[in-house]
This record gives sequence, C-alpha cells and structure tokens, in this order.
Amino acid sequence: MSVPTAAAGQSLCREIPGALPVLGRDVTVPLVTGGEVSYAALDYAASAPALQRVWDDVAAYAPYYGSVHRGAGYLSQLSTDLFENSRVTVAEFLGCRADDQVIFTRSTTDSLNLLAAVLPADCEVFVFETEHHASLLPWRDARVTYLNAPRTPGEAVQTLERALAGRDPYGPALVCVTGASNVTGELWPVRELAAAAHAHGARIVLDAAQLAPHHPVDIQDLDVDWVAFSGHKLYAPFGSGVLAGRADWLQGSEPYLAGGGASRKVARRADGGVDVEWHDSAARHEAGSPNVIGVYSIASACKALTEAGFDSLVAREQYLIGKVRDGLAAVPEVKVLSLFGDDAPRVGVISFVVDGWNSSHFAAALSAEYGIGVRDGLFCAHPLVRTLLGSDPQSQGECGAPEAAPGEKSLNAIRVSFGAGTPDEHVERFVRAVTELVRDGARWNYRTEDGRCVPAV
Repeated sequence: MSVPTAAAGQSLCREIPGALPVLGRDVTVPLVTGGEVSYAALDYAASAPALQRVWDDVAAYAPYYGSVHRGAGYLSQLSTDLFENSRVTVAEFLGCRADDQVIFTRSTTDSLNLLAAVLPADCEVFVFETEHHASLLPWRDARVTYLNAPRTPGEAVQTLERALAGRDPYGPALVCVTGASNVTGELWPVRELAAAAHAHGARIVLDAAQLAPHHPVDIQDLDVDWVAFSGHKLYAPFGSGVLAGRADWLQGSEPYLAGGGASRKVARRADGGVDVEWHDSAARHEAGSPNVIGVYSIASACKALTEAGFDSLVAREQYLIGKVRDGLAAVPEVKVLSLFGDDAPRVGVISFVVDGWNSSHFAAALSAEYGIGVRDGLFCAHPLVRTLLGSDPQSQGECGAPEAAPGEKSLNAIRVSFGAGTPDEHVERFVRAVTELVRDGARWNYRTEDGRCVPAV
C-alpha cells in the first residue's frame, strides 16, 4: 500500500548552500538593542530543528492519518503499513541484525528505562559518570558500578576492563556508554568498549542520541547489543525514540507497559482472574496507540540523512567545528571543556566557560543582543560537568542555571551545538558575538528571574 510523500521542491523556504533545509531558518527575533535578526539556532544537542523534508513528508501523510493496528479501513491499513515500513527503514539505518527488534519509544530516556525494566535478575550494570542522566539514572533496580571519568579513550577501555574483571563471570551484565558526549562532543571508543564488554561476558547498549545525527551508527560494525536514540535530536522533533537490538531479554520479560497492543490473547479464568499471553514481537513493549506521526518522522529523517550522505555531512560539520574552535581559541578568557584533549574526534557540540562571566548571563546576552540560542547549565550531565569544572563531582546542581546574578561565579557552563542545518553565518555570528562580549561587555543590563538571567526591562 503506497504511502504519500512530499512532492519534490515543495518547500517555500529558501535553500541554504551547504546546509540541509530545516524549519525555522527564516525566523527573525527581536534584539533588545533594537531591530530584528534571523535566529541562530545553536542548541542542536537539546533539540535539532526538523528537516524540511521531514515536515513535508509528515504534512503529505497527515490527511491519511488512521489508527495503527486497529482498523480494517483503508486509512488504518495505510497507516499500519507506514508504521511497520518505518520500522524497516530504521533497522536499515542502524544496520540491524536479522533477528534484532526495533521498538518505538518516546525518547532515548524512555528507551533506556525500557531496557532497564527488562534486565535479567541479578544483572550488573556498568556506566561511566560521564553519561547523560538518561543513561546514568535508569538502572535503579540493578547492581550498578559507576566508573570514574577517563581522560583518554584508552583509559576508558582499561577502566571498563578492570571493572568487568572483578564481576561474577557467570551472571548477566550490561555496559551502558554514550557514542558522543552531550557536553564535550567527543567521540567515545564504542567498538573497543564493546569488545571489552563481550570478552568479559557482558552486553553493551549504546546511547546514540548525540551520535546518530552526526555519524552513521551501525549495530553490526560497532558490535553493540542495543542502540537507543531520540527523534528530536535526529531532525524529527515529534516525541519519539528508538530502542533497537537483541530480542531475547526483551521477549523474556514482562511488557514495559501493559495494555492493548502488547497482548496477543486475554481470557478470564474460572477463579475470576485474567490470563494474558503477550506478543513476542516489538509490539510486546509498544502498548497503546502509537505515535505514528513521530515514528514516520524518524523514518523520514533516516532516509534524508542517508540520501544526503554522511561523508559530506561529516566533512561540512568538521569545517564548522574548526571555525568555532579557532574562534574560541582566539579569546584567552574562554576555556573549552574536554575530557580527551584538543585532538579528540568530536561532533558539533562544544561547551565552555568565560572568565569573569556568569554562564547564564553570557548565554542571555548572546540571545538578547545577537539572536543566538545556546544552552547554559549542567546539561543533565551533572557529575561530568562538575568534574570538567574542577568542582566536587558529588555536589548538587540543576539542569538550568543556579541562582547567580550577572558577574557572579556559577558552577555551570555554556554549550554551543550545531549540525546538518546550520549555515556558516550562524557560527560566524556566534564567534563574533563571543569576541565582542568578552572585549566590550554586554550592551544591556540583566537581572536574575526564577534562577535565570534575563534582560532588565
């Protein structure tokens, strides 16, 4: 059954040479100093703008929307085909093995909580303190070993090997590791960590939330057991995510959610109870009416990135990374945060602090005076940022900025992030703005409101 797609050339927005067309690239925002400027979205690590291709595909499908797996009508059948074909597209995008399952979730956080819910009894989990909270916190019902932040990729592998060597060699174990840091952008040695895990009888799940939008992710090539990622970081911001990988632990557990769709057969017992036979397929963990539009948007993004070619996307992103890093290096007051050093391979995610500036104040000035959107805070990776800032990694913090007025020191950082939809002008404006703010100071007064720095009216 044919699923409608957007017509070629349907977008009304102008093209940006060298960048993939994304929504919002023509949006203008007001400046406190007067006038308007096109918005420079440099917070891709939080949520990337939707690809125009994704939006057009979803818009073309929307009139045909129907209930998935629930109806005999034409639109329901078409929507079911679209939903299941999207599963095939994602499996191809990830290079899944023939017997792997692709489960659609709400996000990376949801995917990893699902995996945590299906762990075998007495499973040991090994996770570095450098993880985003989505992969640091879900393992509450397991025996967890938190590993210290390594300072080289080789040290990461050695740290994991030492930890695994001391475990029960006959019990189940899982290693959770990021593919690219959401704080530093640095790439982790996933293939080597997978080899170390398997050598010690453990399995490994890859948090690819920051990796998949920037680099190809192949389950078989990396030899990982599961991959998790979010649509809203993959240019498909519609509240959907993916957990893909080995089926045995997933099939051997109770459903993550109990309800319609997860059950194959339900019958009353003579004693008044209920007997349930659960599906063995991905449906086992997809109870309820699924987010078909979100799932389709992920599949559309996977196709768009594949067709654009990761070689050219990576090459252009490395060019942008070079422009940003060179620009920041020219400002002595700026310190870029890094675990593995300046030469480490990375994606377009860079965090830094500025001497003499509260990070919330600096981010507020970038937005209000230059129309640049970045992120400030601890980026839901509190132990890592604390370690990088040289503070107590066990101290408390918030994902947003703490209560600190302009000019006061705060234990947080500023993050700039970009990707396939970022035009050169946005990173050039960012570098110029950093230089001018450090040299000349802010041109506006700011105050603290609800823990954030905002322009004073």
